[in-house]
Amino acid sequence: MKASLKFKPEVKFLNKGKKVAVGLSGGVDSSVSTALLVSAGYEVIGVNMKCWSNADGRECEADKDRKIAIQVAEKLGIEVKVWDFEKEYRQKVIDYFYKEFEAGRTPNPDIICNKEIKFGMFLDRAIKDLGVDFVATGHYARVVKDDEVYRLLKGVDDSKDQSYFLHTLNQYQLAHSIFPVGHLLKKEVREIAKEYDFANYDKPDSVGICFVGDVDIKEFLKQRIDVSQGEVVTTSGEVIGTHDGVWFYTIGQRRGFDITKYQGKPLYVIGKDIKNNKLIVGDMVESNKIEFPISNLYLIAEDYKKMIEKELLDIRIRHLGGLVKGKVDDNKVIAQDGSFFQGVASGQSAVFYKDDFVLGGAIIEE
Repeated sequence: MKASLKFKPEVKFLNKGKKVAVGLSGGVDSSVSTALLVSAGYEVIGVNMKCWSNADGRECEADKDRKIAIQVAEKLGIEVKVWDFEKEYRQKVIDYFYKEFEAGRTPNPDIICNKEIKFGMFLDRAIKDLGVDFVATGHYARVVKDDEVYRLLKGVDDSKDQSYFLHTLNQYQLAHSIFPVGHLLKKEVREIAKEYDFANYDKPDSVGICFVGDVDIKEFLKQRIDVSQGEVVTTSGEVIGTHDGVWFYTIGQRRGFDITKYQGKPLYVIGKDIKNNKLIVGDMVESNKIEFPISNLYLIAEDYKKMIEKELLDIRIRHLGGLVKGKVDDNKVIAQDGSFFQGVASGQSAVFYKDDFVLGGAIIEE
């Protein structure tokens, strides 16, 4: 390890001696976050969260990642604890995941995981049991303090920005959170990890469900949801194939259903008739929407209310999806300036931005 780092942490509070618990997963982002905080003079404790195991027979990389997390902690000379949140994770995240899919919706478990586990149970326990001032994670996002209001901003690296997953965080959670790599590009994070000789410096990014990893969603759902064959139909109602149950599919999906009558073009899921278990397919353009209803509107700061009501916003309906110009009006999101939303799926979140600032979000309804 070199004596001085090329990159320095963008730290919300430059207070040496402050205590912080880092969610040390074993991935490169959390490892570098930990290293940056140690180098900045914080008193750092690593916490590896055990939220999923191999007990049910499905493959999981958690044990391997935990070993890497311990190696990183040893290299940095800090303590690492393992906290078991598996029961709570299954109740708050996985049960929600199954329930939403069974209702024919498309949930986002990472948003719930951040709200309930990482910045809920982990944050609360870290403050209570460890006496820390902050928790930190490897998310690509930023927090700034504007007078007495905490603002959430996109990560600098547009290709890795994770602010979409964090839009439900409240003022208390943001006040006690640090995202040390939010001002860096992913390639810079890997450079730092290599500088520290971390074994995970070139480890591929994690994908899939938070803590569970990369799984076949359909097979994962089949653990609890029964197959019930139904018809694949066009927008005109013509039956052209079969599927295993509308709850296994999401808007915009191209594969996973069987076509028995060739249409001469790629077909995408553009709608779901839940009541009759029919999957509606067509050109992707047929899923374009100018507007859609929303519920559970949440704003990160009180002063964003007027902005939401009056100003033109950037709106994202999936992680790293394109930003669409639009407005929020009477529990609806309406595209503006000739824009439209593609692949709108109920159960997902619409997240609202103004420049780099995350204002909040809402749940997309049918």
